Amino acid sequence: MKKLLSFTIAFISFFALQAQQKPWMLGPFQRPEAAKPIIAPQASTQFEDPMTGRTVAWESMATFNPAAITRNGEVYVLYRAEEKLGEKEIGGHTSRIGLATSTDGFSFTREKEPIFYPKEDGQKEFEWTGGTEDPRIVETEEGLYVLTYTQWNRDVPRLAVATSRDLRNWEKHGPIFKDWKDGKYHTTESKSGAIVTELKEGKLVAAKIDGKYWMYYGVPHIWLATSEDLVHWQPVENHEGNRVPVLSPRPGYFDSWLVEAGPPPVLTKDGIVVLYNAGNSQQVGVKNLGNRVYTGGQALFSATEPWKLLDRVEAPFIQPTLDFEKSGQYPEGTTFLEGLVYFEGKWLLYYGTADSMVGVVSAEDK
Repeated sequence: MKKLLSFTIAFISFFALQAQQKPWMLGPFQRPEAAKPIIAPQASTQFEDPMTGRTVAWESMATFNPAAITRNGEVYVLYRAEEKLGEKEIGGHTSRIGLATSTDGFSFTREKEPIFYPKEDGQKEFEWTGGTEDPRIVETEEGLYVLTYTQWNRDVPRLAVATSRDLRNWEKHGPIFKDWKDGKYHTTESKSGAIVTELKEGKLVAAKIDGKYWMYYGVPHIWLATSEDLVHWQPVENHEGNRVPVLSPRPGYFDSWLVEAGPPPVLTKDGIVVLYNAGNSQQVGVKNLGNRVYTGGQALFSATEPWKLLDRVEAPFIQPTLDFEKSGQYPEGTTFLEGLVYFEGKWLLYYGTADSMVGVVSAEDK
């Protein structure tokens, strides 16, 4: 009976990643054989916290929600880490960003200390004491790395930008909407900034459309913003001066509760492929997914009008099925997408599992 159950779970897991519903989609993605977390919490790494002056086990509670980039023939994963403080309260810990590197994209070596965290700097009022969360990262053609992340001061989560030349030394530029229209959206919750990229000479780089960079961001809807320099951003508004959601939850589907921007979207011959995180509301969504389960969807937007939705999947292309995807801080289950790279002829997609660990799936290039 146990063998039959194990086979059934493995089959469902495999099938869930095989459903290629639309020809424009990235994928199909597959889990590695005998899939397991590639990054998991550990208590052995310690760090002197600038906020308290204490030595803390900075990644003892959770390691999840990863960004990813390639550099010098390796994959670099920047992951959110939380220290164990007792209660498993989501949002109640301090988040910092750690760094792990890999020569094959599947086996990683981790830095002993975080490379990005709240400290005595100009962003203290926005990052103490909740920390720096949920990174996404892109590279420019000139080799500048641009990190979008959430600043959490336990009051308002804010989307912010930082830049680096080496992935270890960072310049923080602060909340992206702080100065726009006298701070019109500065006190409005914002997070999950996914900047559009394109594949050039085998590498994903930040893409310009109509002379601008574009970013899909937000939750429970996804909005758009534009920039000329990747640091200063303007929300896309309508003629009435209001933000316009370009992707929203749908009753009756796997994304009935919320949608949230995933890893950096990819500009392809078909349009802009946006991988997004989808939350289910069992009452008005998909019954067998349960409440608050996070899965992954894909949507296609116009290459010339990034606000124009052309197509959208009707079922998730990835969902939590394995034990490590349904454990830890978020037992409902998550496959929370944040990191995407093109490496050695294949796509590697990195995701957070149950707000606790990091997983990876891969797809051969078409």
